[in-house]
Amino acid sequence: MKGKFIKLLASAAMATSMLAGCSSGGGAQAQTYKKGDTVKLGLNFELTGNVASYGKAEYNGAKLAIKQYNAKKGHKYKIKYETQDDKGDAAESTKAAQKLITEDGVAALIGPATSSASIATYQTATDNKVPVISPSATQQGAMMNDGKVYDYAFRVCFEDSYQASAMAKFASENLGKKRAVVINEVSDYGKGLADTFTKKFKKYGGEVVATESYNAGDTDFASIITKVQKQDFDVMYLAGYYTECGLIIKQAKEAGVNATILGADGFESEVLAKQAGAQNLNDVYYTTAYTTVNASDKLKEFINAYHDEYGTDPNMFSALAYDSTNLVLQALDKSGAGGEKLQKAIKNIKFSGVTGTFTFDKKHSPVKAVMVVNQVNGKQTEAVPITPDK
Repeated sequence: MKGKFIKLLASAAMATSMLAGCSSGGGAQAQTYKKGDTVKLGLNFELTGNVASYGKAEYNGAKLAIKQYNAKKGHKYKIKYETQDDKGDAAESTKAAQKLITEDGVAALIGPATSSASIATYQTATDNKVPVISPSATQQGAMMNDGKVYDYAFRVCFEDSYQASAMAKFASENLGKKRAVVINEVSDYGKGLADTFTKKFKKYGGEVVATESYNAGDTDFASIITKVQKQDFDVMYLAGYYTECGLIIKQAKEAGVNATILGADGFESEVLAKQAGAQNLNDVYYTTAYTTVNASDKLKEFINAYHDEYGTDPNMFSALAYDSTNLVLQALDKSGAGGEKLQKAIKNIKFSGVTGTFTFDKKHSPVKAVMVVNQVNGKQTEAVPITPDK
């Protein structure tokens, strides 16, 4: 998700962890567990800052999974969790991961929600042989370091190029759209989505007639909307997050834009409707790893349990963190250990959760379908699974 791909932070994390004397992966992380032992998990999320909506939702999903595991009859271990707030900042996330691993002795890390904050933990986790599961680090190539996969980093979400490809296919083949305007945030997330959508939409015979960009934190999009209104287009692809995209939708609709609006998983927040106005969220589609449309019994159980626990319904981020945590717990039960044995169990897992059934590919990303959801007055009304072409 959000932010710049900062490899230097990963290198700094490696150096710091080596100085701390923990690069060998020994200690609590490498131990074998027996039934009844207490095992710690590290929860590293954006609990404050600009993207706290994502982090808090994921934190709640992870905590619920742990609570349910501990309440389950016959559970093997007593799971405790240690919490750190990375504030949506890559440097803070690196420090949080180091503390959770070297001071708190966690067996695995879960989170953060955003890509830059997640990537900043991967070298530290790999150096210390502590698996880290990213619920929503969708950034292209996030699992890779100079052409090689981070051995101890995994994600349960699809990457940005995958979801942008799926939306381009959906726009062309399912909606029959021919002329697109693309508006993206100036970030790796926004540019990655925009570039892939543009490339794939053209492959399907469409034309991108205008491309505009904005900065995170912008609130007035009148000039962008005025520019694109000079073009003839039938679809608008917004590559960014709910905060700004909600305002773009609102201002575009008020300016008379009637084209279908498309987006990515950055739309996934109850704040989108507050920003855009629910009445403006019609004929608005976005890609997601989670939907309550045609919910399975397993998903209904999760929704009800989440609502009972927190007094609100879960969203995609809650569900991805819930699955991430349950995946670690399943692997922990199978491996009976931390370190290399736990990593191997995660790598070879066959997991079925509320966001789908999947295995991991060679780059530690899940093999799963993308869901494209439609909205009527801000409520999901239908969901179409899309597998993008290679």
